Amino acid sequence: MSEQRKAARKKLMSFTPVYDLQNNLLGYLGNLTLQGAMVVGNKPIEANKVSGLVIEFHGTPETPAARMVIPTRVAWCKREEYSPYYNTGFEFLELTDQDKMVISSILARYEFHQDMPR
Repeated sequence: MSEQRKAARKKLMSFTPVYDLQNNLLGYLGNLTLQGAMVVGNKPIEANKVSGLVIEFHGTPETPAARMVIPTRVAWCKREEYSPYYNTGFEFLELTDQDKMVISSILARYEFHQDMPR
């Protein structure tokens, strides 16, 4: 796996639950792009598995709550060092225009600007 990222990741500061299609909790959203997501959970997930994620985004004053069902492929799964948790990277296989709009709004809402030291 290449260490280079195709898109800048946005870390999310709220606990956003992520489920499989059978409504089993997989974990919580660690970061997000329009290309995919990282989920932090208790169990490993098989790489290259094609399935779907259900992500429940909380509502904000700018965006209503949204429950998204997105077809995905597990790109990778690694156990966190010195931790019982697993980080799993999911590639989005298909996003609707509505999905893209919701994710873009969430990314804009949670984008943290840091002033560079002078």
